[in-house]
Amino acid sequence: MAYDPAALVIDSRRYSGRYCKPAHVGCIGARPKGNARLPELIVEACMPNLENLKKQAKLLLRWHRERYHPVAAQIRRLMPRFTNLPDSEILLANFKLRDAQEMIARQHGFGSWSALKAGLSTAPGKRESPPCKATIVDAQPQLFVADIKRSCEFFRGKLGFSLLFSYGDPPYYAQVGRDHARLNLRRVERCAGGPVVDLTVGDREELLSASMTVGTADEIKLLFAEFQAAGVSFHQKLKKQPWGAKNFVVKDPDGNLLLFAGPGN
Repeated sequence: MAYDPAALVIDSRRYSGRYCKPAHVGCIGARPKGNARLPELIVEACMPNLENLKKQAKLLLRWHRERYHPVAAQIRRLMPRFTNLPDSEILLANFKLRDAQEMIARQHGFGSWSALKAGLSTAPGKRESPPCKATIVDAQPQLFVADIKRSCEFFRGKLGFSLLFSYGDPPYYAQVGRDHARLNLRRVERCAGGPVVDLTVGDREELLSASMTVGTADEIKLLFAEFQAAGVSFHQKLKKQPWGAKNFVVKDPDGNLLLFAGPGN
């Protein structure tokens, strides 16, 4: 079974120090299908107590020591000093129990572990109400490719992305990132030696596989110039659209169309 390495759920109400089974979204039968995935490590705690929180901190520390990639996204989201680091650097960084405890504190709305302990001691027996509505914290496009290594070389060499992780031997799943953008690469078999993406339909209908944005009009021009200098193949060059945005479209080696957009002014 090919598990998505970025999906895992912890339930702190039942946690007893064991790994929990990876969870999938969009499954048919026993195999994960489609683009849906759980992008975050989820910790449920309807009634937190100090002992459970200590166990959660130790589990986070263990995952970091074992270089378990999904925990890196949580560290980056909750710990300011890791904000701009890729998964690989986070997993090699100095990360101690006090850091894991600080993560747990921030997750529960406190600035430090000592503040969390003080908060729990002043409200003994207080129960946290379970959320009445789920919050989606991330969305990551999944691109279908024929060769993970070739795709990673394209994104790194041409588009300035970094390889965040590669999974499998030979690899069948990888993630690349640049700044706050994340793209997941999934290897699929070509049909009769043809392309992964139907180029005729994709080009005619301009079927986008992913869209990424920058913050200013100057940045979209800089990005286009950067890609142009790297010899990137454009499906559409930089263009101002009727609705005011400026954008361009890059085609990857498998025919995936990637939109890059920014303000027109």
